[in-house]
Amino acid sequence: MQTSSLLGGDGTVVMTGLLLVLCMGLWASGLVAEIVTAMLFFALAMLFRLAPPAVVFSGFASSAFWLVLSGMVVGLAMTRTGLGARLALGLSGYLSTSYRGFIAGLVALAFALSFVMPSNLGRIALLIPVVLSLCDAFGLEPGRPGRHGAVLAVGLATPILSAAVLPANVPNLVMAGTAEAQYGLHIGYLPYLILHAPVLAIAKGVLLVVATVWMFPDRLGANAGPAEVDGAPLTPEARRLSVILVATLALWVTDGVHHIAPAWIGLSAAVICLLPRIGVLPAEAFGAVNLRTCFYVAALLGLVATVNEIGLGARLGHALLSIAPLRADAPAHDFGILAGLAAILTLAVTANGAPALYTALAGEMARASNLDLMSVVMIQVVGYSTLFLPYQAPPIVMAVDLGRVPLVQATKLTLLTGFASVLLIAPLDYLWWRILGQIP
Repeated sequence: MQTSSLLGGDGTVVMTGLLLVLCMGLWASGLVAEIVTAMLFFALAMLFRLAPPAVVFSGFASSAFWLVLSGMVVGLAMTRTGLGARLALGLSGYLSTSYRGFIAGLVALAFALSFVMPSNLGRIALLIPVVLSLCDAFGLEPGRPGRHGAVLAVGLATPILSAAVLPANVPNLVMAGTAEAQYGLHIGYLPYLILHAPVLAIAKGVLLVVATVWMFPDRLGANAGPAEVDGAPLTPEARRLSVILVATLALWVTDGVHHIAPAWIGLSAAVICLLPRIGVLPAEAFGAVNLRTCFYVAALLGLVATVNEIGLGARLGHALLSIAPLRADAPAHDFGILAGLAAILTLAVTANGAPALYTALAGEMARASNLDLMSVVMIQVVGYSTLFLPYQAPPIVMAVDLGRVPLVQATKLTLLTGFASVLLIAPLDYLWWRILGQIP
């Protein structure tokens, strides 16, 4: 505990608890911008000396911060070079001419882009205009159920399915950064993908398609067809960016061989994108990078580190375990309890905030169960990828706004897929973990 705190002893714990509630409440409610809440945390934590500066600002030293930043640079490069739109339109040419196939193709497209564009908001900004153009081409005019379904299919698939790809969204990075900072855990790209993709991406993607088609029934126009792809060759910048992306993805997949963390691979890709002659962006383009999300991640990780530094994390862990006790002889029970706790935290503090709190408590949870620490950390992905309301994931809200879909329609679909995930996906995921031997 920080002995030089202005408050001292229990006063420090109380003040840190109040700061935790304040920051998480503001992030969840959106009453003020995320960056304002992040700066508020840094200011209050230092004014009241709740923890040393190295702890409060530890988020900036986390690999999660640098992976988010590099993802922003790569996303900007894909937009500026036109490679992102070209890739999306090129893949759209393979979409089926049936409505069901159209929705399935959009969901698959949203998931495929998560491998090469590690930014949920960037993929939403890129895909929604493409989806609206495709809807026009397929005869799905504004106001049609099929148009709402197409926008929401991409809006939900982008944050939910990308949970299965380690560098592809903010919650994953917050989880990985906190696990690395608190426990020294290194989460490998390929093992993570094998553990989560078959159920949380493929099975949940099928569930999303079925739910969308059922809730928003429609049919494509008789003479409709996909949008034409510009036949002009790729620009030199787009070709260079393609090489950078292929190399980056190859290094991510093989991190078990070279042991270079995904963050430093992503950061190297961002630097190459900004290099003169070799890169694809002028150095001045960095000014267009949205740093608010980066500071938000740094503040989240710093808040968790402060909570653990003064012992509040251990107290919260004991309180949660007293409400939902774990049993060392019941792995299925513990799997359900831990996934449920992560889902509840996601309802309370959104998908971006839940991993920071859950991971900080993972040590206490592992000691109370018969599961190893890595398994306890990984179970939360099942929880924070189960969304019940649009506000839990900013990309969904952004898609609703860009696609001009009534919020009530988005809420109906998230509720349906959320409860269906609890009843179908979570048990299926548990069986998959048993097959892999991740759970005894």
